[in-house]
Amino acid sequence: MSSTSVPGLARFNTLPDSAAQAALHEVCASSAWGSKLLAQRPYATVEALFAAGDAAMAELTAEDLAEAMAGHPPIGRPKPGDPTSSREQSGMAGASETLKADMLELNLAYQDKFGHVFLICATGRTGEQMRDAVRERIDNSPEQEREIVRTELGKINRIRLGRLVEEEN
Repeated sequence: MSSTSVPGLARFNTLPDSAAQAALHEVCASSAWGSKLLAQRPYATVEALFAAGDAAMAELTAEDLAEAMAGHPPIGRPKPGDPTSSREQSGMAGASETLKADMLELNLAYQDKFGHVFLICATGRTGEQMRDAVRERIDNSPEQEREIVRTELGKINRIRLGRLVEEEN
């Protein structure tokens, strides 16, 4: 698939740097990640863009990961007025009050232990699956959790990059 056959990719490739940087920041709040992707434009294919995103994610430092995580709201509390976080966390939308309370308690315990929000690629997951994941991961070491977060951020970034280049406007 060439960039000419993907209008969104062609548009992304030709955006002014400031607009492309802003679009990448909406995908991932890490400035290092966005700068690496910006520097490699133009992308011949969507897969090349995904590969660049994966490579940039693998290179992020702990500080870069913290910056990326800061752009994500806690599970069960999407950013007001942000359709992306609401869509990604839709598995919690119809959750019972008990499940929402469990997630709040678990989110706070996780944040106390690790110093950042519980991060998971929530797209397609139910509220129960997210609750079970935080329960499983809360006993991890900080090092284990940092690498799981890196993997989850990579999944989120791929979904968001895909949406970015699918858009026609």
